[in-house]
Amino acid sequence: MKFKSLPQKFSVFLFLNLPILGTPELREEILKLGELTTAPSFHPFSQTNKNENPRAILIESLPWEGKETRAYAWLGLPKVSKNQKVPGVVLVHGGGGTAFKNWVQEWNDRGFAAISIAVEGQIDKKVKNEESKSKGNAKMAWGKHQWAGPHRIGIFADTHKPLQDQWMYHAVSQTILANSLLRSLPQVDDSKVGLMGTSWGGIISSIVMGIDQRFAFVIPVYGCGFLNEAGNHYKPALANNSGYLNAWEAGHRFNRARMPVLWFSWPGDKHFPMEILRKSYQATAGPNMVSLVPQMGHGHGPAWSRPESYAFAKRVIKSGKIWCQRLDSALLDGQAYARFQSDEFLEKAELVHTTDLGFTGKRIWTRTPIRLQKKADTWLADWPLPDGTTAWFINVQSGGLIVSSDYHDE
Repeated sequence: MKFKSLPQKFSVFLFLNLPILGTPELREEILKLGELTTAPSFHPFSQTNKNENPRAILIESLPWEGKETRAYAWLGLPKVSKNQKVPGVVLVHGGGGTAFKNWVQEWNDRGFAAISIAVEGQIDKKVKNEESKSKGNAKMAWGKHQWAGPHRIGIFADTHKPLQDQWMYHAVSQTILANSLLRSLPQVDDSKVGLMGTSWGGIISSIVMGIDQRFAFVIPVYGCGFLNEAGNHYKPALANNSGYLNAWEAGHRFNRARMPVLWFSWPGDKHFPMEILRKSYQATAGPNMVSLVPQMGHGHGPAWSRPESYAFAKRVIKSGKIWCQRLDSALLDGQAYARFQSDEFLEKAELVHTTDLGFTGKRIWTRTPIRLQKKADTWLADWPLPDGTTAWFINVQSGGLIVSSDYHDE
C-alpha cells in the first residue's frame, strides 16, 4: 500500500525562549501518528534471503521531502507448532546502531516474533564513509539503501523544519508501522506485541509509548524523557529548542502510557542521569518497574545480554502485570528502607549509594549487601545509610533479575 503524508497544517520554526505558534496543534499532529494502524506493505531486501528466518525486509514508510521512503528491518519468527499464536516485540536501535539480526534471534529463542528496524535509512552492512574518504580518513559507516529517509542530525537539531520533514517524525512513524506490520502476521497474537528501544531507541520508545497505546509493554533502555534537564550535552542543546520542548518532549504524553513499562538502566550512565530517569518513571500512568544494574555499561550488547527485559516481557504477556512492584522507600531515623511485593522469591538485597556530588554518571557508586526479610505479603530491605550519602537506591534480586526501588537524593 502507499501512504499519504499526514496533513501538514503547521510549520515549525525555532524561536529562542518563545513558544511555537500552534503548539497544541503540533502535538495533535504527533498524536495522529498513532492512527497508522494499517499494516504497511513490505518487500524482501534481496531475493536470496526472502525465505530465511530471520529475513531482511524493507517496510514502506511515510514520504519524506516528497519522495517514497522505506525502512530496513530484520523480521523473525520463533519455531512453534502450527497454528500457535506467539507474542511479539518491536526493537529500536540507538546511536551508531542499525537493524540487528542477532537481537531478533535473541527474542525468537525466547518464543517471541521480533522485528528490528533501522530508523536512519541504513542497512546492516558497513561501507567506507564518502565524506571521511574525501578528507583522507576513510571511516566505516552503515550503508544506505535507495529509499532512505532522513537521518538524525545532532540532538533534535532539525526541529526548525516542517514537522513531517523531521527525523523524529519518521523514527516514530516507522516504529508504529513496525508494530502494525508485526501485529498483522497470522502467527502473532496482536494483543501481545511490545516495544524495546536502546539509548536513542529508548528516547523513541519513551515518545511512542504515549502515542501508540496498542503496545502490551514497553522497555526503554537508558533513554527517557526530560532530556533538557540532564546535566550533560543534552541540556545546552535543548534548553532553547522549542521544537523539542513544546512538541517532542516525551513527558507531554507519559500520562497516556498505561501499559506496563520497564525502565532499564544503570547508575553510571553518562547519557541519561538518574534524575531524569526518575522523573520519567514517576510520570508514566501505568504500572512500571525500574531495574538499575550496577556496572551494566552503555550499549546495544549490554541491553540484550541481561535477562531483565525478557523476564519482564514474558511475565506481562502471561499475566498482564509486572512480577515485582516497588511499594515505597525512604530514609527514616537514619535507616534506608524499601518495600516490594513480588510474585517470585527474593533472594538478597543491596544498598547502592554514593557520597559524591555532581552528574550521577560520573559518581562512584558503592554496593553493600543489606538485610532482607519477608513480612506478610511484602518484602522489606533496610540498612543504616552511611554518613555523607548524597544519593541511594536499593536493589533486590530473584534468580539473577534485579529490581530497584525509587532513586533518592539526600
